[in-house]
Amino acid sequence: MSEKITLLDRSFWITESEANPKHVAGLQILEIPKNSSEDYVAQLFTELKGFTNAVSPFNSRVDCVLGYPKSLVPVDKLDMDYHVQMHEVDDINNKPELHKFIAILHADWLDRDKPLWQYHLIKDKENQGFAIYVKVHHMYGDGATIMRWFQQGYSEKSNTKNFVPVWAVARKPKVRKKVNLVKKRLAGIWEQIVSIKDLIWIVFRLLLKLVRINQAYMPVPFSGTKTILTGQVEKGRAVSTLEIDFARVTALSKRLRASANEIMLCVFDIGVHRFLKDHGQSFDKALYTNMPINLRKPGETSSGNKIAIVPVELAHGKNDPYLRLRQIIENHRIIKRASRRSEPLSFAYYTMLIQSFSTLFEVLRISDWIKPIGNILISNMPGPKNTMYFKDAKLISTYPLSTMTPGGGVNITMVTYNNIAQIGVVCCNREIKDLEPLSQYFLEAFDMLEACVDNPGLTVEDIGEVVQKDDKAIVIPSDLCKLANNQ
Repeated sequence: MSEKITLLDRSFWITESEANPKHVAGLQILEIPKNSSEDYVAQLFTELKGFTNAVSPFNSRVDCVLGYPKSLVPVDKLDMDYHVQMHEVDDINNKPELHKFIAILHADWLDRDKPLWQYHLIKDKENQGFAIYVKVHHMYGDGATIMRWFQQGYSEKSNTKNFVPVWAVARKPKVRKKVNLVKKRLAGIWEQIVSIKDLIWIVFRLLLKLVRINQAYMPVPFSGTKTILTGQVEKGRAVSTLEIDFARVTALSKRLRASANEIMLCVFDIGVHRFLKDHGQSFDKALYTNMPINLRKPGETSSGNKIAIVPVELAHGKNDPYLRLRQIIENHRIIKRASRRSEPLSFAYYTMLIQSFSTLFEVLRISDWIKPIGNILISNMPGPKNTMYFKDAKLISTYPLSTMTPGGGVNITMVTYNNIAQIGVVCCNREIKDLEPLSQYFLEAFDMLEACVDNPGLTVEDIGEVVQKDDKAIVIPSDLCKLANNQ
């Protein structure tokens, strides 16, 4: 039985190219169980290949007409030699070398004639542990959906008897409430009308901002800052990962009266500025982030994609980390206020509108000439709160790795696992070959933001910002007014 694909899901297929694949991925570090055989990973590999009966969407390929995706159609048989593969590296604990290997796997797109997923088991020569790199096409679902699926393939205790990998986990069929089809169709039409009306208002408000009216609104698209990270996306990726104790993040967010997301936006902003300064780049305005917005209602567990991606202005012109955070908080909340004014679907339409232009620029290979929508794409998802096991292998770390948006930039994705923020960083390697310094800058930026609470004199060093000094006086002190009147 075929499964329908939404318009937003289709967009990830239509906009995909070999240079810019649209899969999301995860790098998982696991511990080999004690007293296991030396060929544990090889035995696990053989066992995984035996799970040939997959559930939707892992058993389905995309059915197309003239390249346009119509639906997901089940395949007769899975090619397990393609879907489950094994590799060997010298040392799993050598993170820089592991990142280089993962970057090679992450750069290749999935076979579009097969179900759109792969599992890669990676062992090392010393048998000190192993890793799993898994990638799934974005059209199957957004980050929240895929995270929910993959948690079903793990357990809170070692599980050797009832272990089933994620692609074969049976899911309970959805209980569909009986609805009046006419009423449902009319409600859908009304939602479309209201959403298109809101989309027109979004565009109108942006036009007002463009002519310097209604300045307290979302950033105008394609007004971002050009950097060596932005521009035409080519094949090839650079990858890095890092961890931050999430208890420290939540404690700092309470002390600074900011959300955890706003804390991390500030950290990433400072780190990216320092990284770009190392490459000789300075800026006379703020960088921008592309921020995903979850459009699901509370408790909704539908599959597919229900997100919008909108630009958010970051900080500029302040050396005090706390003041940079306050700038980001205000800019972030401008987006929140804008989203509350509109129907969720209108933001999805707005995302598709601006991303379609961005994709057109990429296809025409003129992205280097156009200002980007954003410099950084930052997203975060809650993960498991407790230690998890893949069969009987303890999951040590799980780092999300996402796709590139047209126009480039650096993609930063965070998952909280076992109260640790696990962060994956990805960019096109056309200009940047190594992201290890950037990960280190993020760690140092968080330490600095945390320390500035008790040390107000602590400041960010020169991070490549050009601040234009305004010599025009806005308010004349009263003594000077008196002097001017006497003359």
